[in-house]
Amino acid sequence: MTTIAHTLITQKVEDFVAILTINHPPANALTPDLLRELESTMDDLAENERVKALVLTGAGRFFIAGADIRVLAGIASSQEGQKMALDGQAIFNKIERSTKPVIAAINGACFGGGLELAMCCHIRLAANEARLGQPEINLGIIPGFGGTQRLPRLIGSSKATELVLTGESISAEEARTLGLVSQVMPSGDLMRQAIGLARRIASKGQLAVQAALQAIRQGTEIGLREGLTLEANLFGALCESADKTEGLAAFLEKRQPHFQDL
Repeated sequence: MTTIAHTLITQKVEDFVAILTINHPPANALTPDLLRELESTMDDLAENERVKALVLTGAGRFFIAGADIRVLAGIASSQEGQKMALDGQAIFNKIERSTKPVIAAINGACFGGGLELAMCCHIRLAANEARLGQPEINLGIIPGFGGTQRLPRLIGSSKATELVLTGESISAEEARTLGLVSQVMPSGDLMRQAIGLARRIASKGQLAVQAALQAIRQGTEIGLREGLTLEANLFGALCESADKTEGLAAFLEKRQPHFQDL
């Protein structure tokens, strides 16, 4: 096990899973420094062969309560605001395009930029007391890190519009009903379940995991016909892999496969 303490993010790697904990008390607010550290950490983990899946969570009672209000208050021009939004979007897009699955373990309040960060992760689990929302409208602004785009794609236009225009939050259970998170559980079980899920995924052949992530992500950006062609091309490429040969042999021999990511 390796543990690395950055300024705002604690990183632990064990059994091919990296656990990233946002530690910026009191509310884990997204500041420019935190975003830069998050980007740097993701870049490092992308090159780390000992990491096959990631879990992202927050320290304390908050996942992330949103952007730093003091930073927002200091923005005085449309150019500054646009740059802040584009910089945040670029980092979140990088997480969404990660070839290693990222699981958000939403341990508490998940608002504004925190929800936008969770939505760019591939899987979202939540503690039963967590609340989620996009409250930016209450500050006279709108989400800027992808909230107006990812939320409708995940839960549908009508409910997403309601949440964005009212700024109201929803419970973890309602988020599960809407499809915003896939599982809700007691807070004491959250990290165990998230890490267990990450380990199960890390045990699979990574060529197939990467292909599945690519097919799902790109498929949401193109039409069905193009998406089916993409899926067929990726499926065909995997049919030449050693992992496919091993996976089928293990199934026929009634044993666990030993994937080599080849």
